[in-house]
Amino acid sequence: MLEKIKSTLTSTLSLYPSNDEKNRIASVLIVIYGSEPKILMTKKSQILKLHAGEIAFPGGKYESEDADLLETALRETREEVNLSIRNEHIIGQLQPVTTLNSRFTIHPFVAVVKRLPRLKDNPEVETILNIPLFPLLRTMSPDMDPTHQSIKEMYTFTYNNHLIWGASARMLKQINDVFLHSGLLEQKPSNAL
Repeated sequence: MLEKIKSTLTSTLSLYPSNDEKNRIASVLIVIYGSEPKILMTKKSQILKLHAGEIAFPGGKYESEDADLLETALRETREEVNLSIRNEHIIGQLQPVTTLNSRFTIHPFVAVVKRLPRLKDNPEVETILNIPLFPLLRTMSPDMDPTHQSIKEMYTFTYNNHLIWGASARMLKQINDVFLHSGLLEQKPSNAL
């Protein structure tokens, strides 16, 4: 299954932000792994000033010392969950998404690996989540929260008692759409995880 996911999500990388970028820049790493594919996400700590308690992919703000956006995603993943991903595991990139409140343009990179080592979070991360990928994608619903309606297409995903919304949900929606188009995912209703 990982080989099918790789071939479906493989794309050209765009390592640098555009010159007309009005927002702050960030990168995240979407890590898919395992024989029954899972996706790595985190619940952010409640102590953070931005995005406290939200479910997100490992990543963060682009720093001037970073060689490019991919280095940002790899560095932040190491810092947040003690996971080092090698460049050869990076298979592609999704379209950038912009956060509504904090005005970040987030560049999502995709990595596929066979397995993950034991991960260790840092104070920015409350919980590391290893979420079954296909069951998660089947929980997609329109986001009915009126405070999120300034963007036309808003969605939520559910895992256990965790609600995934906003930029992370828009990234998952991109994966969902690619999988539906390629036949990797059948569109059928499912209960939340």
